Amino acid sequence: MSVLITVDVKNQTAQGYDSMLPVVADLARKAPGFIVHCAYETADGAWRVMELWETKDAANRFFAEHVAPNLPPGVRPKRQLQELHSVIRP
Repeated sequence: MSVLITVDVKNQTAQGYDSMLPVVADLARKAPGFIVHCAYETADGAWRVMELWETKDAANRFFAEHVAPNLPPGVRPKRQLQELHSVIRP
């Protein structure tokens, strides 16, 4: 079942996010189960990252192997997972 991962990252900056993106973007594109990634700065200055994955296991595996080891010091994302009823693709 497809899942939406929503991650709120306090203490993150545009510079911090942008420095991590090249590290994980190509890996995500090649990762089994990856669908899409988007991110934006929230009104309170945190960063919100949203990703669609084909399965919860694929999302968790990618986070553990590629994201967590590359997080800047002091950045601890709060991840939320929502199983989806449907995903419409092009």
